[in-house]
Amino acid sequence: MKKISISIFLIFLIILIITVTILSTVGIETKRFNNLVTQKINKNNNKISLDLNSIKFKLDIEEISLFLETKNPKIVYRNVDIPAENIKVYINFLSLINRKNEIEKISLVFDQIDINQIKKVSKTLKPSNFVRFFKTKAKKGKLNSEIEIYLNDKNQLDNFIARGSISNLEIETFKNLNLKESSFTFFADKTDILLKNFTSKSNFFEINDGDIKINIYSGISLISNFKTKIKYDFNSKSNKDLFSDFKHFKDVVELKAELSNNLSINIDETYKLQSYNFKNTGKITKATFDSKNILKNGLIKKNVSPLSLIDANITTNSKPNENFIELDGKYSLNKGNLLDFKLKNSFKKDLMNLSLDAEYDDLLEIDLINYKKKKNIVANINLNLIKQKENLKIKNVNFKEGKNQILISGAKFKKGKFSSLEKISVKTTKGNKKNNDFLLSYGKQILIDGPQFDARNIPKIFSKRDNNKLENINKEIEINLGNIYVPVSEILKDFKLIGKIEKGKFVKISSKGDFGGGNFLDIKMKNDKKNNKKYLEVYSDITKPLLTEYNFFKGLTGGKLLFTSIIDTNSSKSNLKIENFKVINAPGMVKLLTLADLGGLADLAEGDGISFEVLEINMEKDKDILKLNEILALGPSISVLMEGYQDQALTSLRGTLVPAKTLNKLISKIPVLGDIVIPKEVGEGLFGISFKMKGPHGKIKTTINPIRTVTPRFIQKIIDRNKKTK
Repeated sequence: MKKISISIFLIFLIILIITVTILSTVGIETKRFNNLVTQKINKNNNKISLDLNSIKFKLDIEEISLFLETKNPKIVYRNVDIPAENIKVYINFLSLINRKNEIEKISLVFDQIDINQIKKVSKTLKPSNFVRFFKTKAKKGKLNSEIEIYLNDKNQLDNFIARGSISNLEIETFKNLNLKESSFTFFADKTDILLKNFTSKSNFFEINDGDIKINIYSGISLISNFKTKIKYDFNSKSNKDLFSDFKHFKDVVELKAELSNNLSINIDETYKLQSYNFKNTGKITKATFDSKNILKNGLIKKNVSPLSLIDANITTNSKPNENFIELDGKYSLNKGNLLDFKLKNSFKKDLMNLSLDAEYDDLLEIDLINYKKKKNIVANINLNLIKQKENLKIKNVNFKEGKNQILISGAKFKKGKFSSLEKISVKTTKGNKKNNDFLLSYGKQILIDGPQFDARNIPKIFSKRDNNKLENINKEIEINLGNIYVPVSEILKDFKLIGKIEKGKFVKISSKGDFGGGNFLDIKMKNDKKNNKKYLEVYSDITKPLLTEYNFFKGLTGGKLLFTSIIDTNSSKSNLKIENFKVINAPGMVKLLTLADLGGLADLAEGDGISFEVLEINMEKDKDILKLNEILALGPSISVLMEGYQDQALTSLRGTLVPAKTLNKLISKIPVLGDIVIPKEVGEGLFGISFKMKGPHGKIKTTINPIRTVTPRFIQKIIDRNKKTK
């Protein structure tokens, strides 16, 4: 009995092994289930037409499950052929016994599909942004895939798993930017999509080692990591066209970089963006910018474009309303020396926080303090600033170059105009001698104090027109400076000023300085609020430092100066008087005398100079137009009467010049002859020279009429002047 039981068991085991072997390899061919498979698939999607060959009944040993398999089925979806390699249908074994024929899973393995076949299918799908993008932007590619469809006990779709790969994909994203030679493997189910080994190329970058994980259970969550190699050249025509509408790229000339990137995006169920985070780390091998607009300011006098970054480490992080960038490496200006720099810049909504530590070796000039850093001398700039909308706060600036140092802290600007300040400390040298050493404190009042201040460029600065960027200053001011270096090598000692500034302009001044040798400078200003006028008076025993920037006074030496002016909101009326001075080597004067064929006077003007007893200028200024009502210069050798105007584009003067005033006086005393040449009736016979001077700055042309009767007005001016002198 025992032997029989063993024999039966062995026979059963052999039959089972043979059956399992046959089922797991060759299978049992049958057509019994053709209608079953077709009906089950069509039940879930009536758009599918399925034509099956013979079906084999097989066993999946790994899953210990029975399944039906058919090779090369003919699948038509919405009249488009879908090439398939095989279909496997996994059936619940117990349902076969109960004749319910329940399908647990359907597995489809497709042949390689061309993207154009998928585009044909997409035409039948419900319109959406994705479908529209795919139909219009996908150019070519190959798809290898298989899908496992899981059904519940009611034969309804419960889940699916899709896996496969895409190769040689080409997509046009926007304009002429194409993603070429793209490939990746993918895995997807009802809630997750995973892309791995993503690679792609475009006009100017490559993507490698990419992966993307997308969760679509509740909204959409995307996480991606990938590496990029960037090689951008603006001179390429395709790149020019590509970024022509992007203002942030207009200054980028060249960019070479290798970056590691991390991207995460969260979208809610209504497809509204909830959050994103984009991080980059890597190295910029080379980046070149057209910096004419970036570095344009009054301190850098010449073009220092291009700006290049070399071997710079970069870290960025971008979130909604929050961005961060950190750079650390080398840079150069105008293809010059490589210099070290570190930059951190963060943006949070409307707030920007920037810090910079950099070397600088190009030319730098600060006219206000007559400081000039020569090219190829390396300085260090440390800067930290905060900008919120149109408000800017410079927390600190520390500029160092050898013995020179400029410190600025707490400077604030509103809408581009100065608002407040904590302090400025300046220590500089010129020609190995200290020329600036002072401290400006900005508190309840403005206090400027120190032993040295270089004001040699102050007249140049005052002669320029600006829009008063200091109009927010309203404070008392006190200045105490031991030595002020002024133009033409003069030194003003013990300068003291007490005053008041309103809306960025002085309304009250009381100041005095000592030129030495009994020569002084006095400046006074009073404010009449009732009439809304200011009264300015400047007296100086030395004239040249105050007039050095005005071409009209070039060649003037000696004399004493008195300037008075009545100033209202938009205009001023002024009078300038200079007594007992000479004109030496003045180009305009010499040219005028030469054209008039007054050789002796021309030689004198180029030698010892022409003496004048007095020069008076009566003028009015209204906005940008200076009207010269009268310019009268009286001297023993020559007298001049002029009038005219000057604006931003043009200078126009006309006048009369009378040589040898002393000779005319002598002739007038001779009986008969004097009455003929210079009659007793004013203005009836005195000869002079009429001239005109007109043209833009630096190109003024002079014309003369050598013989003309002097006007009664000129003679009357001389008579009036003589009466005042007496």
